Amino acid sequence: MDISIYFEPAEVGDFVTSNDQQANRLGDYILSYMKENPFPDMDDIQIAILGVKEDRGGVNNQGCSLAPDIIRSYLYKLFRGNYSAKIADLGNIKSGFNVEDTYFAVSSVIEELIQNKIVPVIIGGSQDLTYANYLAYENLGQIINIISIDSGFDLGKTEQTLNSRSYLSKIILHQPNYLFNYANIGYQTYFVDQNAIELMGKLNFDIFRLGQVRANIEEVEPIVRNADLVSFDISCIRQSDAPGNGNASPNGFYGEEACQIMRYAGISDKLTSIGFYETNPAFDKGEQTSHLVAQMIWYFIDGFYNRKNEYPVKNKTELMKYRVTVKNLSNEIVFYKSKKSDRWWMEVPCPTNLLTKYERHYLVPCSYADYQSACREEIPDRWWMVYQKMM
Repeated sequence: MDISIYFEPAEVGDFVTSNDQQANRLGDYILSYMKENPFPDMDDIQIAILGVKEDRGGVNNQGCSLAPDIIRSYLYKLFRGNYSAKIADLGNIKSGFNVEDTYFAVSSVIEELIQNKIVPVIIGGSQDLTYANYLAYENLGQIINIISIDSGFDLGKTEQTLNSRSYLSKIILHQPNYLFNYANIGYQTYFVDQNAIELMGKLNFDIFRLGQVRANIEEVEPIVRNADLVSFDISCIRQSDAPGNGNASPNGFYGEEACQIMRYAGISDKLTSIGFYETNPAFDKGEQTSHLVAQMIWYFIDGFYNRKNEYPVKNKTELMKYRVTVKNLSNEIVFYKSKKSDRWWMEVPCPTNLLTKYERHYLVPCSYADYQSACREEIPDRWWMVYQKMM
């Protein structure tokens, strides 16, 4: 499939300052589709950046379609880490006549990239593009986990038109359904209806309040490690750090916390696509938010090039196995610890007839704290939530 038909060149401008003596910035290594450059050759490419100038589904944030090229201008100026970058910037997906046409183009491109083992990095645009990202996995027939770093759940109402505040309900209700689990990181209770919180519990989805996450940011790593798709709404970062959003709030993550979460996403062997949404240059004082998003993408790329290739489903020979018996539980809980990174997983019993369907989900990323809980004969919440989905 020739995906170049969906793209138009990016407009980055001159990213190298006149006194720059070293051609060692990311912009010097990224194969970019610009007016003066042809569409990149995708051979050996590992990461593909694609901009989506689409905000017709945005709520209270029109203008975020202008963000991709500005974010690029800051990303290209950042120095490369200690790795050999194999990154292509495909330019910007052409906006369709209808927003549904843009969704189709986005899902088609992402599907093709994932099939070729290339990780798409989507620079939006509004967050309803997450729905288009999800459709790519449906086309591949792949059951996935979605993680949203967001101050709310974006459930909307059942009858509501698809937009940045209702895309999740469209994913949940979509048939056939390829969503195994959804997790929200950093929701703020005053932005969320209590009925929505109860619904998340009934669906056995994982939700984590902002204060809970910030109190122990390291516990975010196993949550993110379980994701196939990550969607980041920039409005979950406090306004003082990221003013470039029509829905910015005084409270939220600090910029460095967002960067840390993005590095966790990068080092996850399981994650195959990520999107950064809702940056709006119209509200962005000194282009501070665009600069921050560029740094977040830098941390994701740095994490990607530090992956350990230890995803347990592929290889268990380099893992240490622990068995824990928990009172009143018929099954013992089996834990695995990586000899490379000291990261943990736990195995959830899966019915034989569902092993093929859920082969990517019954080994659940966890932390040492989960192992300690099991040793105290307490069933880890992560284990129990997945167990209920399997039965």
